[in-house]
Amino acid sequence: MRPDQLFHDLQSPRHRRALGRAITLVESTRAADRAAAAELIALAEAHRPEAPTFRLGVSGTPGVGKSTFIEAYGMELLRRGHRLAVLAIDPSSSLSGGSILGDKTRMEELTRQDGVYIRPSPNAGELGGVGAASRAAVLLCEAAGYDYVIVETVGVGQAEWQVHGMTDAFLLLAQPAAGDELQGIKRGILELADHIVVNKADALPREARLAAAELRRSLHLAPARPDGWTVEVVSASALTGQGLTEIADRMDTYRTELREGIQRQRAEQRIEWLREQLRRELLRKLDVYLNDAGLDNDELRARLDQHFTLPVTADVILTEFLKLHRP
Repeated sequence: MRPDQLFHDLQSPRHRRALGRAITLVESTRAADRAAAAELIALAEAHRPEAPTFRLGVSGTPGVGKSTFIEAYGMELLRRGHRLAVLAIDPSSSLSGGSILGDKTRMEELTRQDGVYIRPSPNAGELGGVGAASRAAVLLCEAAGYDYVIVETVGVGQAEWQVHGMTDAFLLLAQPAAGDELQGIKRGILELADHIVVNKADALPREARLAAAELRRSLHLAPARPDGWTVEVVSASALTGQGLTEIADRMDTYRTELREGIQRQRAEQRIEWLREQLRRELLRKLDVYLNDAGLDNDELRARLDQHFTLPVTADVILTEFLKLHRP
């Protein structure tokens, strides 16, 4: 199907299948799909929705209850009249290419609701847990009429930094623990958060209070934010619904008070997307060159023996590569 026809179907009332096909296209690593994916992204950028949209990143350590929280929070958003898309980025094996893709089964109630689209996507080993096509997928969901997009990450390593760089707000979920167990949340990650929620407060109320107090102390050590926003730490329970209304209210306040800042942030994120695309395309062309030039492991080993040091060998190979791509 032509990209313009696919985009037309994406904006029709019966858009679900088209949206799935569109995201699959931009996720594809096949050379034959690159031009069509680029055209589809261009159409999405040229036809932004008239109504304002909101992009929320949700992350946290494994076992914190991200999927349970998103389901309960999503139901609250539906009650407020939003149309919700959830992009759940799953871990993939760098060896097998396999993916768990289990978020739909963990969000059974939310999946059955009209006005909700859930897309579990493998990250294909992408550093930080956010798939290469995640930015494009957000645009496509908005083009399909979803005004609230949640991006859930695997919550490992640099995932929080990457999701912060593609969303309007970043919500961090924490475990109801204290002391050493909270050290798993690095200070830099705390400084990224726009709101912090200690989940599972129903099962461990005392531990949740202690964790919230410790997180507040940690936030006091962070430098003041230039946008003037005050990050709050609250306790909640995705299982019982405790605190979810207040969290949604807080996110609405953020969206209202920082409206202009969000627009500036999106413009900066678009520039970063361009940088990522340039780096990704450069690496792709380098891989093609290495393959075409017969530079497999044996040949690379021979080059190392010839030039003795790794930096000199790399410099020689890159010089040869750049000569081929010089205008």
